[in-house]
Amino acid sequence: MRLLNLFKIAFKAIVLNKTRTLLTMLGIIIGVASVIAMLAIGEGSKESIRTSISNMGSNMITIKAGSDTRGGVRQEASVMESLTLSDFEAIREKSTLLSYSSPMVDGRGQVINGSNNWPSSIYGVNPDYLKIKVVDLQSGSMFTDAEVKSASKVALIGQTVVDNVFPDGQNPVGQMIRFNNIPFKVIGVLEEKGENTFGQDQDDVVIAPYTTVQKRILAIDHLNQIVASAMSEEDAPNAVLEVSEILRTQHKLSNADEDDFHVRSMEELISTFSSTSEMLTLLLVAVASISLLIGGIGIMNIMYVSVKERTKEIGLRMAVGGKGADILMQFLIEAILISITGGLLGVILGLGSTVFIEKFLNWPTSVSLYSIVISFAVCAVTGIFFGWYPARKASALDPITALRYE
Repeated sequence: MRLLNLFKIAFKAIVLNKTRTLLTMLGIIIGVASVIAMLAIGEGSKESIRTSISNMGSNMITIKAGSDTRGGVRQEASVMESLTLSDFEAIREKSTLLSYSSPMVDGRGQVINGSNNWPSSIYGVNPDYLKIKVVDLQSGSMFTDAEVKSASKVALIGQTVVDNVFPDGQNPVGQMIRFNNIPFKVIGVLEEKGENTFGQDQDDVVIAPYTTVQKRILAIDHLNQIVASAMSEEDAPNAVLEVSEILRTQHKLSNADEDDFHVRSMEELISTFSSTSEMLTLLLVAVASISLLIGGIGIMNIMYVSVKERTKEIGLRMAVGGKGADILMQFLIEAILISITGGLLGVILGLGSTVFIEKFLNWPTSVSLYSIVISFAVCAVTGIFFGWYPARKASALDPITALRYE
């Protein structure tokens, strides 16, 4: 038989059993739709994480006192005070891969304006801080190096602080506020950024010269951390190594000594979150793929039934000269048609699901071409794999026995 005739016969068999065929396709449809939706959610999550962290400063590098504490070991207070202003000066002077750098000290307290008060965080930094964090000013201006040197009591505030201590809509720029008991003149309002990846409100902040925060609020002479910005994202890993070498030299650490500081880049953070997201996505895809397996078993089952129902037809075709290879191809084409049709419907349902998820559940999604290609390829393989054995059994029937079959 010609291939076109085999396709016609297979298509006619499918059309004559529409309900049974649709029920057989359900496993494939649900499986493909689930795989596409899960991969879209995973890709959307990764892109959302990368965007959110990039908004915090994609080239940013943080240097903190104390060794890497990811193991959860508590460290001595002296170790946690190992960063000093001289360390910052050494990094700024010797580093060749950093574009901006800033000392940083931070604390918490009450922001007060008249009868209005709000608990917030204060960050003591230098003028480079806004460039490192990629933050713009909504109004006003940043404090100067001269104001840092003189420990001036000036501050910038975020939109959350504005909303809570200036609830009447008054322009904060030029007004006086108090942080705990220390008066500050508001010289600028930060552009609104919203929550970051960790759910932290980036607008609930007061920014002041680090010298002012050190002397007047925290009464310390060490730094909590140093923040910097690499020349580019590509330079970030090398910048981390360069900063580490500078600090090891600065702290006079030998080769056998552990670091009393730790340096991390945003790229490392993005990589960590992305790998976690990928693992969860693979787990969800593995669960969704079970539907494809069930769909394949359904195809095998229905092809067995089809072979049984059409045993006489098979015997008649073989008796008039039909070859075993033609019979095998006929039933294999039928299985592949069921699988691919189910795959097409599954792709449509999967794409519709991602639109629904993004629009009504507000989850970020990103449909990639490879997820559709992979799902479709799996459908074709499923049709061949699970359709082969029933088709092979049909082609091996003895014509005389088949004609006598009741």
